[in-house]
Amino acid sequence: VGSEVSPEPSGSPSEETDGGRELPPRPGEGLVPSSRLKEVVGASLASLCLGPLAGPQRLGTLVDCLVLNYRLRQGLGWSRDGGAETQGPLRCCGCGRFLGEPVTVPCGHTYCRRCLRRELRARCRRCRDRLLPAGGTSPAAAPLRTSVVLNQLAEKWFPGECERARTGSRLEELLAQGRFREALAAASQALRADSSDLMLRIYRAESYVGLQEYKTAIEDLNFVISKMPNWPEVYFQKGKVLQDSGFVGDALQLFLQCLALDEDFLPAKLEVERTLCDVLSPENLGESLLKESAWNSPHTRNKPFILGSEVTESYCNLQLCPEQSLGGSEVPEPVSGSLNRAQSAHTLNSTKNLAKEDGLKRVSSEPLLSGQEKGALLKRKLSFSEQDTVVCEDGRNKHKKQGESTKRDMTLPFGTIPGDLIDVSDFECSLCMRLFFEPVTTPCGHTFCKGCLERCLDHAPQCPLCKESLKEYLASRKYSITELLEELIMKYLSDELYERKRIHAEETAEHSNLTKNVPMFVCTMAYPTVPCPLHVFEPRYRLMIRRSMETGTKQFGMCISDSQNGFADYGCMLQIRNVHFLPDGRSVVDTVGGKRFRVLRRGMKDGYCTADIEYLEDVKVADEEELKKLRELHNFVYSQACSWFQNLRNKFRTQILQHFGPMPDREENIQAMPNGPAWCWWLLAVLPVDPRYQLSVLSMMSLKDRLIKIQHILTYFSRDQSK
Repeated sequence: VGSEVSPEPSGSPSEETDGGRELPPRPGEGLVPSSRLKEVVGASLASLCLGPLAGPQRLGTLVDCLVLNYRLRQGLGWSRDGGAETQGPLRCCGCGRFLGEPVTVPCGHTYCRRCLRRELRARCRRCRDRLLPAGGTSPAAAPLRTSVVLNQLAEKWFPGECERARTGSRLEELLAQGRFREALAAASQALRADSSDLMLRIYRAESYVGLQEYKTAIEDLNFVISKMPNWPEVYFQKGKVLQDSGFVGDALQLFLQCLALDEDFLPAKLEVERTLCDVLSPENLGESLLKESAWNSPHTRNKPFILGSEVTESYCNLQLCPEQSLGGSEVPEPVSGSLNRAQSAHTLNSTKNLAKEDGLKRVSSEPLLSGQEKGALLKRKLSFSEQDTVVCEDGRNKHKKQGESTKRDMTLPFGTIPGDLIDVSDFECSLCMRLFFEPVTTPCGHTFCKGCLERCLDHAPQCPLCKESLKEYLASRKYSITELLEELIMKYLSDELYERKRIHAEETAEHSNLTKNVPMFVCTMAYPTVPCPLHVFEPRYRLMIRRSMETGTKQFGMCISDSQNGFADYGCMLQIRNVHFLPDGRSVVDTVGGKRFRVLRRGMKDGYCTADIEYLEDVKVADEEELKKLRELHNFVYSQACSWFQNLRNKFRTQILQHFGPMPDREENIQAMPNGPAWCWWLLAVLPVDPRYQLSVLSMMSLKDRLIKIQHILTYFSRDQSK
């Protein structure tokens, strides 16, 4: 990490956020002097001196700073794709390789089981959502259930790759059980049959590590790096080998390379935090680092902080020269003590080939150079921000200019799918028997159309196929689209998807009509402008409310029941203002009354009532004399209503105010609204009158007749109040 660059941008903070925190600036954006990096290190040192509560978790900011500076030094770009170099229809979001045993996580992205089982990252690489721990004893652990549909497609399209994935699973079981020799024999046998499988070399390297044969493990990992230089996990694996061997400096450099390629690679970040915690702890920190002269000395000026230029050169030899590590059996000499000590730097760059008792040697050593040659070497190393090093298939290195792509076209056995293997029946929902539309995958691994699954969950919180409980899934209400499956449908079944979308659009348009087949909620009386909260628990009305929200109308009709026709001839439209979903699928819907209507024709749709309707409006009074009398009647009835409400007991008045709110004010233009003054409907809602009597008032299209009805009711109740 260079001391002359810093990850913090100048000026105002960036507005781009990700997961609740600001993203670090991209290469070349507003760098500030090294004092900022010194402040971060100083703050980290102070944190580590606080006592027993201090620990690796306090170094997160410093690790982010180091990773960003490393990325800038190496000229690495920003990519959410993780630098995966494989291109196939079934590709893991994590490692970028074939999607063996696919598991779809709650955010809708799909990983191979291996990536999730090893908990290689805490967040999804695509969307940065948090990934729950996989398996284990943690109460928050998420079961790893294979996606049934995607797994069937993988088995059908690429049986050979699926067999490879099963071989890898067997090797993982052997490694987890500590049966390293059996794992080594199985991996070597599989490699003899298929030497191109890089994952087998990873497993064989882990077997060698378990047998403490670090030299041979390094050879396998270097070979993988030469083939896939942008694979974060292989750098972490190699770093772990070097760390176990005692090469802390080179291991730390490899962990930083891993994080530079994938900033959410959790195990690498934890290792860097632990290493820095040990290095920067007061008992291990050299006095020279604490002195200000150490910052300004000619030896450290213009050189990377903590990780010296010699360490960088040693790492470059390890990473970018695979032909040396493949051809020979050397590995670097272990480093003892803190990384920032001068002794460690000299040890790493000594030209002597000091061997350990187990025969481990250095991969490469920096030759003795003159001052001019060292200056040229340093200049070449610092120019990595302008040009990257690309490792060719034959192991040779070549440089490319900035702006050129580092990805290589690779022909993979799972790159194309024969046309005769693509069958639309493989992409059909088992509930509606149609092509998947907005496919979602449940925690149990089954996939359905989003709308189909929601309708099933309206009736019971369990999977429609396996009957596994989906109570937590229902409570979260996070029905994320399975992106990989949707991409496959768009790519290979575009014509069928177009037809499916057309049918869905027609259905949505039908549900959006507010005069034909309008959904009816048969429950209680509703009035214009008056709030009407609803507790929705029946499956048919759950579906009705959801459709009203999805179509964007957010409206439905409300009627009272009728013994002969099912529901009354008159009702009021309700406008949804808010929906609060409860964990068990029930909901509390906040609505307010809108237009009045008359039912013309009744119908049924998916269990709930529908109707063709026409809207009602008050008949306007044009004659001036009649309008004057209407205003007088309006003012008299309004005063009578206010008097009745004020004479109510405090208990009743408080309950009415809590439920319906205050009584609306008197309006100057009594004919301005199509439904008349709002206070009339508020009063009609709070008066304890038989619903059939209220319905008769609701159906009136004359404001005068409505005021006379209300006057009769108030006169009756005022007489009771006087008694």
